[in-house]
Amino acid sequence: MGPNVTEHPVRLAKVRPVTAEVRQAQRSDARDNRERILAVARLAFATNGLDVPIREIARRAQVGAATIYRHFPTKDALLAEAFAEQMTVCSTVVEEGLAQPDAWLGFRLVVEKLMETHAHDRGFARAFISQLPQEAGFTADRTRTLRMLAELVDRARATGELRDDFVLEDLILALMANEGIRAESAARRLAAARRLAAFMIQSFQTSPTRGPLPPAVRLPLSIR
Repeated sequence: MGPNVTEHPVRLAKVRPVTAEVRQAQRSDARDNRERILAVARLAFATNGLDVPIREIARRAQVGAATIYRHFPTKDALLAEAFAEQMTVCSTVVEEGLAQPDAWLGFRLVVEKLMETHAHDRGFARAFISQLPQEAGFTADRTRTLRMLAELVDRARATGELRDDFVLEDLILALMANEGIRAESAARRLAAARRLAAFMIQSFQTSPTRGPLPPAVRLPLSIR
């Protein structure tokens, strides 16, 4: 005798939860892969530059190149997503500086925060100073941020505190120097970045008055 028709709803009720669990697990795996790819890509681009090939990022993330392309159709799409948060932070820092009633104080805060944030996140400066492809989606945001920064620089000059020959490239030089800091811990790297920022601000300032520097930091020396 064949199975009773009334058994089918019971069997289907058992199948549906199992199928839903499998789909949920697949979505969770996909999210985990995506986050791991982004984390690896940020570190790779920050430490090795933007020319790191997709296959190398896939190797470090322990996924196949096809998995990366499922999440990010092009390398530019991966770049855009990898640096999106850093670009937002950068814009926010400049906006906060521009909102300060004292333009010189606002300029100082921008220099300090940019260099401190970079000490925490090596990918941060890449988002700010690198010539990312237009397809990466940063052209508008980066242009807007640079315009705000240029406005802040003009205001700071008008106070008489910022030297007349300062140019935006000088801030880029400071960030590049900051990228070269090598320390044994994140805390020491941050402390060194704060001291370097103080030196940079003093070099940008017209006033001969010099405030105290942050404490010196012991860094590894390599003498050959």
